[in-house]
Amino acid sequence: MQLGLPQLDAHLQKGLRSLYTLHGDEPLLAQEAADAIRATARAQGYTERSVHTVSGAHFDWSEVLASGSSLSLFAERQILEIRIPTGKPGKEGSAAIQQLAEAAQGNQDTLTLVVLPRVDAPTKKGAWFGALDNFGVMLQVEPVDRQALPMWIAQRLQLQGQRVAGGEEGQRSLQFFADRVEGNLLAAHQEIQKLGLLYPQGELSHAQVEGAVLNVARYDVFKLSEAVLSGQVARVQRMLEGLQAEGEAAVLVHYTLAEDIRALKRVKDAIAQGRPMPMALRENRIWGAKEKLYERILPRLSQANLARMLLAAHQVDGIVKGLKVPEWPTDGWQALQRLAMRMSRACTAR
Repeated sequence: MQLGLPQLDAHLQKGLRSLYTLHGDEPLLAQEAADAIRATARAQGYTERSVHTVSGAHFDWSEVLASGSSLSLFAERQILEIRIPTGKPGKEGSAAIQQLAEAAQGNQDTLTLVVLPRVDAPTKKGAWFGALDNFGVMLQVEPVDRQALPMWIAQRLQLQGQRVAGGEEGQRSLQFFADRVEGNLLAAHQEIQKLGLLYPQGELSHAQVEGAVLNVARYDVFKLSEAVLSGQVARVQRMLEGLQAEGEAAVLVHYTLAEDIRALKRVKDAIAQGRPMPMALRENRIWGAKEKLYERILPRLSQANLARMLLAAHQVDGIVKGLKVPEWPTDGWQALQRLAMRMSRACTAR
């Protein structure tokens, strides 16, 4: 049974199931969901809790199976929590999880909670993952994307009795806040709590938000790619500066940008050869958020545009590896910035 995080509270109010699985790479939201499940369980008499962290191929699954089938003398109900940081339980673990999932059916004495990182498509097709889905409640923990982050911040402020000013000033405060915490939701949560400690309930001015919120943003190259293709020039600038400050390899950043250019060229060529755009995108493994971006961008890009961007990517490849190229900055990060800006402008030109 698939369940979205926004529906979890309503689901728990109707009654607990005996098996829950959390999977995703957003620690704060995963922790909050797990806390909500545990709190509801404790209120219903699940007084004992055992936690097993799967570490390595030689993990002893017999102990987990034994915990799931026995209670201490002092507990009527128990929570069995299984954490698999790698998302790969192994052959023995796969069999054990299937056994636990099947045993959870109708088991009112043990609540089993399985915590996983983000899992890939092949893993989701595995028998053990299918058993967790079939016999329990599956919650996928999705990150809060940049577009939704200001609203998320506003909702969290509201929970502690605070709000930003109305109108343009409030929107400016939320955007400023989001820029400072993008990609680091746990730190965002801490900054929100800090505002609750610094100021009383009620309206927060932009000066109060600006003076209190630290720059704790964390970026990754994949989000940079989406920002470039969306033409978000100011955000691209911040992300490149952040990636450089965090010690990200310039070669990896270049690879990500260049791969987008190559993919755009491949899809454009396929369309020119008569392929429908949806087919060309699928053949080049473009889906999700990027699929929508490519659909918007490709009609605007000419073959000449793409040829120029391919040449620029080739030149920057040499620069980040230490070569000098006429009319380009000698610093690799400055060259990456120029390449990213050219791409952004080309993707948004009409």
